[in-house]
Amino acid sequence: MNTHKQFILIKKQIVKLGMITDSSHNYRTSLLSLLREAVPFDAACCTHVDPQTLLSTGAVTEDNVESIHPHLFQIEYGEDDVNTYEQMVHSKLLVATIYEATKQKPERSARYQKVLSPAGFGDELRAVLILGESCWGYLTLYRNADQSEFLQEECDWITSLIPLIAARMRAFSLELPERDETWLEDHYGSGIAVLSDDLALLSSNPTADRWLGKLRSLEMIDVHVLPRPIRAVSTQALNSPSESMGIAKACIRMTEGPYLVVRASLLKASNGQNQIAISFEPARPADMLPIIAEAYGLTERELQLLQGVIRGLSTKELASALHISAYTVQDHLKSIFSKANVSSRRELIWYLHSRYNIAQA
Repeated sequence: MNTHKQFILIKKQIVKLGMITDSSHNYRTSLLSLLREAVPFDAACCTHVDPQTLLSTGAVTEDNVESIHPHLFQIEYGEDDVNTYEQMVHSKLLVATIYEATKQKPERSARYQKVLSPAGFGDELRAVLILGESCWGYLTLYRNADQSEFLQEECDWITSLIPLIAARMRAFSLELPERDETWLEDHYGSGIAVLSDDLALLSSNPTADRWLGKLRSLEMIDVHVLPRPIRAVSTQALNSPSESMGIAKACIRMTEGPYLVVRASLLKASNGQNQIAISFEPARPADMLPIIAEAYGLTERELQLLQGVIRGLSTKELASALHISAYTVQDHLKSIFSKANVSSRRELIWYLHSRYNIAQA
């Protein structure tokens, strides 16, 4: 058991790590090493998520979790269980353990009964990395069955770290392209792949293969491993209720080029088997604008104005659409110009087009 003094020391090291690490993957790998010094665990996973859909955009997963990862996804999106990530995010339950949630009877958890226990694990600690109103990632720690459950003081310490970790995850997720960064449509264009219902790759076009390679590089995983964002959107699509049409998506910040949007759609093959169509495409304005608004600290009203500007609305039309005066529109536009470091509507449109490929309608 660590002393309070040790908790403070390691927390300081985590603060320093956030200031010196410029790679999300390296940050999360080093973070797990530091966390292990304070809260011992036998396996771990740290995942970036799309704050709009709460689906994985990439994970750092230790080897002894990799083999059970597909089964964890299946239960997460396909069965009722305790401490699902979505439940925790919506209830603002920042940290939870299986032993606590089941009142010391972990076999009540489908995840424990079907996946964790057969793999030799005992207690599981989950943390949702929330900052403000948005969730930027998940942290999951596991202990072997012969180890003790996670203690309340350990949970409390992890809770105290969430603002620090979430802030770094947010920064990595919102890292916008450099002003001089360019990308070619023919290289980063749209791709399509088809998966079986057990998520085996059946077919793909060359562009999809390039995107899959980039996603594997982002997660530093083997060529035979399905990237976690693909697994997440596919599993959710397979388990979506019929009225949702079996569609799931995630918007991913790549290390170069545009943001990538991955969509999964449920298909019915002629033999009655389910298949998944995966589309890969550079983010569209509707996908990018919430990210831009978050990155530049735009208010909800400013985002509405920005959407209108991109649609080509005049000041009078903006005022009418939002039921505000033309003077108020001008005040909001000045605030947007200041935050984006531009001086006019024309410069704003050019800036959005040249940096994010967002053109005025």
